[in-house]
This record gives sequence, structure tokens and C-alpha cells, in this order.
Amino acid sequence: MQKHDLLHEFPEHRERIHELKISDNHFRRLFDSYHEVNDEVHRIETGVENTDDPVLNQLRLDRLKLKDELYAIIAA
Repeated sequence: MQKHDLLHEFPEHRERIHELKISDNHFRRLFDSYHEVNDEVHRIETGVENTDDPVLNQLRLDRLKLKDELYAIIAA
């Protein structure tokens, strides 16, 4: 399974991500939500939890939307 945690996705922005987690409450909430969804997707993909494909696909879309929102803040 490929890792999708935010620091793995954007290693070049490690310091910026850390700074934003400390200083920006909105970023921190999005960051936490992203990792909750990512963990859920990972549990399903590795067989720890079971669900149907539409649910997994929606979780993947939610994760992508959160990642896009986070990146927009990181890159600003």
C-alpha cells in the first residue's frame, strides 16, 4: 500500500506544514480530518475493515478534496 500521509505527499513542505499546524487552527482541523480519512482508507485497503466500493470511493474523493485544500494553504 502506498503511503498518503501529508508529509509523505509533500516532503518538500515539511517545515511549512509544521508551522501551519502550530499557527493556523483551520489548517490544523483540515490536517486532522485528512489523516482520519486517510487512516480509514488505509484500514479498508489493507482488509482491517470491510466496506463496499461506493463508500471507499467516496472516502478517496474526500481525501483528495482535503489534500487539495491543504495544498492551497501550504502553497499560499
